[in-house]
Amino acid sequence: MQKIRNIAIIAHVDHGKTTLVDKILHSCSIFRDNEQTGELILDNNDLERERGITIVSKNVSVRYKDVKINIIDTPGHADFGGEVERVLKMADGVLLLCDAFEGAMPQTRFVTQKALALGLKPIVVVNKVDKENCRPEEVYEQIFELFFNLEATEEQLDFPVIYGSSKQGWMSTDWKVPTDNIFPLMDAILENIPPAPISEGTLQMQITSLDYSSFVGRIAIGRVARGTIKENMAVSLVKRDGTIQKSRIKELYTFEGLGKVKATEVSSGDICAVVGIEGFDIGDTIADFDKPEQLEVIHIDEPTMNMLFTINTSPFFGKEGKFVTSRHLRDRLYKEMEKNLALKVIETESPDSYLVYGRGILHLSVLIETMRREGYELQVGQPQVIIKEIDGVKCEPVETLIVDVPGEVAGKVIELVTQRKGDLLVMEPKGDLQHLEFEIPARGIIGLRNNVLTATGGEAIMAHRFKSYEPWKGNIPGRSNGVLVSMDTGKTTAFAIDKLQDRGRFHIDPGVDIYEGQVLGEHIRDNDLVINLTKGKQLTNMRASGSDTNVRIAPAIKFSLEESMEYIQADEYIEVTPQSIRMRKIFLNENERKINAKKFVNQ
Repeated sequence: MQKIRNIAIIAHVDHGKTTLVDKILHSCSIFRDNEQTGELILDNNDLERERGITIVSKNVSVRYKDVKINIIDTPGHADFGGEVERVLKMADGVLLLCDAFEGAMPQTRFVTQKALALGLKPIVVVNKVDKENCRPEEVYEQIFELFFNLEATEEQLDFPVIYGSSKQGWMSTDWKVPTDNIFPLMDAILENIPPAPISEGTLQMQITSLDYSSFVGRIAIGRVARGTIKENMAVSLVKRDGTIQKSRIKELYTFEGLGKVKATEVSSGDICAVVGIEGFDIGDTIADFDKPEQLEVIHIDEPTMNMLFTINTSPFFGKEGKFVTSRHLRDRLYKEMEKNLALKVIETESPDSYLVYGRGILHLSVLIETMRREGYELQVGQPQVIIKEIDGVKCEPVETLIVDVPGEVAGKVIELVTQRKGDLLVMEPKGDLQHLEFEIPARGIIGLRNNVLTATGGEAIMAHRFKSYEPWKGNIPGRSNGVLVSMDTGKTTAFAIDKLQDRGRFHIDPGVDIYEGQVLGEHIRDNDLVINLTKGKQLTNMRASGSDTNVRIAPAIKFSLEESMEYIQADEYIEVTPQSIRMRKIFLNENERKINAKKFVNQ
């Protein structure tokens, strides 16, 4: 009987997964007493730290009461569902975290469904019971109902529940009796999660994750499903399509704490990293040299959205980025496909453009943001949903949208969502908030978050997840206002911005380089207006008395990458470089725009 437990931590975004892993690492004394560790230890790349979300799943291991526990931390956003789906294959049980106030959210349902379908044993952790207005008992009932609706087995329905606050570092079987440590949770893991089974026989190991080292290249990570894997062993690599490549394992590592430890052999049930195998992809099986047997290939839900990625063609091209050609762009996108399973790249008729398919705006924007930080320059078009024909009917992706808002602004939210072809299904009080549930086409969610946050004074909590493909719901109104477009190339002047403030709101400050065709702001009317922001004041010695007033300019409205993606229309691009994000028209010249205007009317 080996002493290994493999658990994945799953939850909706912001319910405290990574914080809980921090506390487990500390309480199992992974660190020296004088070691500086900081918070959210596993969110180790810059983007994750800035946004406060987990993007890539990671695994660590701790030892508790002589048992090795492999812990897999997963992302909470539906857009990164592909990460969750593949790493659940490595686990024997899951810790389902749930916020004691918010309860079961859309992503909770999504990840729970995947875990129950794989037959994993759940432990429910009702987290954040130190919050005001928390309702642990109601949340427990809600989760039980969720499990029942997802057709959990009798054994899965008999789940243990632990209450606590991972931020304050305590867990208990009764939320009214706080403890001073998280050991009740660790004991529950040892009691309830089955030990990793030992399967005798020839080797089988599925690659579910990959790592990269500049010394040894790509490293395959996965769980040994059967047999034993040894250093320097000859193996077969069975690809997803069934083709077999012969290979040899150079080095083996197991996970200890936050790092890896070299091993000579790893038996079934443990998670390990393998060095030396060439040309593998996620989902491939490492099998016996003579009698290779393939494990079931990981099935990932299909993407629901696509965007056009193209090289930067603006007048400012090549000024800020290192990688600007179509070859650089192509190589980077294909490299991303190796580890990002939910992503698909398709070449278009133009050699400079690629259609990139992903799970949602956040999924694609994280890729774009990562690329610009690596020094790439590119342009992206408006996000489009993927339309399918099912039984001769044109169908589009429909999402379940949940919004929690203060009661007095619930009417505004309902109005905004129904304008975008959303149907209100549930409206009920939840603490001092109103809980709304809608079904809405995925097209309708693009650009909705900004409007909802503006209408509710930033108090709305929104979450959505893909539901299914349903018949086309008809046209959805786009952006209601036109944009202000630059007539000239040069530097903006405060004088020109001041004189044109009554035409709309600007996205740009004085003294910034702009080019012809760049989008500078939002027009007050529904048509586009071409303006000149580079005009300076006439510096003659003629002066009228009292005309020299101070320039008073409203602050520019700065858009983040996601907001820009939701804002642009079919005839616009976002130019993304390592230092700036600019919106522009596809055709920079005004006459060309008029000639090609008909192209974008039907889109």
